[in-house]
Amino acid sequence: MNNYTASIINKIKKIEELKSLLQEKRLDKKVVMCHGTFDIVHPGHIRHLLYAKEKGDILITSVTADKYVAKKKDGPFIPEELRARNLAALEMVDYVFIDYNQKPLQTISMIEPDYFVKGFEYSMDNIHPSTKEEIAVVEKYGGKVLFSPGDVVYSSTRLQTIKKPKLTYEKLLALLDSENLDFDSLLNTVLSFSGIKVHVVGDTIVDQYNYCSVLGPTTKTPTFSIRRESSDIFVGGAGIVAKHLKSFGAEVTFTTLLGDDDLRTFVEADLKDWQIECNLIIDDSRPTTLKERFWADGYKMLQVDTVDNHVPNDTIQMDIARKIQNDNSDVVVFSDFRHGMFNHQSVDLFASSIDGKTLKIADSQVSNRWGNILDFQHFDLIFPNEKEARFSMGDQDSGVRQLGTDLFRNSNAKYLILKLGEKGLMVFKDSALDPKDFFPLDSFAEAIVDGVGAGDALLAGATLAYVRSSDILVSAIIGNVAAAVTCERSGNVPVSIEQILEKIGKIKKEALLE
Repeated sequence: MNNYTASIINKIKKIEELKSLLQEKRLDKKVVMCHGTFDIVHPGHIRHLLYAKEKGDILITSVTADKYVAKKKDGPFIPEELRARNLAALEMVDYVFIDYNQKPLQTISMIEPDYFVKGFEYSMDNIHPSTKEEIAVVEKYGGKVLFSPGDVVYSSTRLQTIKKPKLTYEKLLALLDSENLDFDSLLNTVLSFSGIKVHVVGDTIVDQYNYCSVLGPTTKTPTFSIRRESSDIFVGGAGIVAKHLKSFGAEVTFTTLLGDDDLRTFVEADLKDWQIECNLIIDDSRPTTLKERFWADGYKMLQVDTVDNHVPNDTIQMDIARKIQNDNSDVVVFSDFRHGMFNHQSVDLFASSIDGKTLKIADSQVSNRWGNILDFQHFDLIFPNEKEARFSMGDQDSGVRQLGTDLFRNSNAKYLILKLGEKGLMVFKDSALDPKDFFPLDSFAEAIVDGVGAGDALLAGATLAYVRSSDILVSAIIGNVAAAVTCERSGNVPVSIEQILEKIGKIKKEALLE
């Protein structure tokens, strides 16, 4: 850390530390305080802070903690620690602290600034009740509230509707720094994946990609005619999760259901080539699940599924439970696509078959069906997507932060990673309420070519990282990297360890401007 960076960090204080420091420095100096979200520091903020600095000797700015930013449904665009650093980097600002109260009333009382400066827009007619509360607190100890002049009023929220700045790497660096981690921590974790024993239990899906050209609309019906030019076929669903894990260096056992058909032979041969130890349970009452996608000019035109999602009989369920019970893996992964293997009853049976010392991880990747991630109770780590979370909680309206917090607390999981598609993910832990207990990660994908399979790669990468590091931040970042690699190419095929390392190296270069 260079001296300039250190001087910026040194401006950021805890409120108690700042109060003590002011008792030594204050004497006859005037203290000025500003408070706000400061999500994106814009010209309006600079004018406001310059005005405030002119009124005194010491300028203190406080930023609202992430959990109390209510202007936007999904919380602040920039996390609180990075917002604090942005303010600390300004020459006119002497000290910054994060206010962990819903309103700044308590911290105003502790600091007792000579002047508490509000923005011009707060001085309008019909002053907001919250501003009246602040005025009352300031005037009680003899201070004064000032309103900065503002012939132009800017808004961080409104600026973001024009075009949000890309701050993916800045947010990542702030997160790593907050946990005393660096890129070497990530690279070393990935390099330690070899030899981890993983038992994957889940639904196999065969993915067929049909690449077509558009011939045009038919003359008699409103139908497009397309010509199939070529096809690729992949083992997907829980099968690709097993292959990702194997590609990363893990020792993998895979338990799944297949139909008694030609696709079963394809799956068996493919997994054998990957040297994955398989428990392939054949159920002649169902086909092997097939999902055909028809692509033309880079667009998916149609998806056709061959599937039977009925619950397997008790004999099959007991067979799966025994295979779980007789396994000695480091971690068991339930990869649930709701194509028959998992329901409320079977989840309880399978979970109770896992040894108490073995890590339990569950992933839900329901696309056109409904599943309930809350069936997976008391797991070490769960991976719902947003649709799954909203269904499980019966909540269509809350922001993802509140949604994730509610789901996490109801699941009794140790950690929860909420998958948000192109937006990335959000992690929840401990209380899921305090600022350190939830954090977002933007997607690392530079360009999304094909999002199918991103959740599979995320699950595999995060699982192995968690086994080795026991650190949810490291796990989430590495899983997010694996998902990005998958998104940047076509086809649901395994990610290699070399691709993960290369992607982390590229992110490091971009983040540190090497």
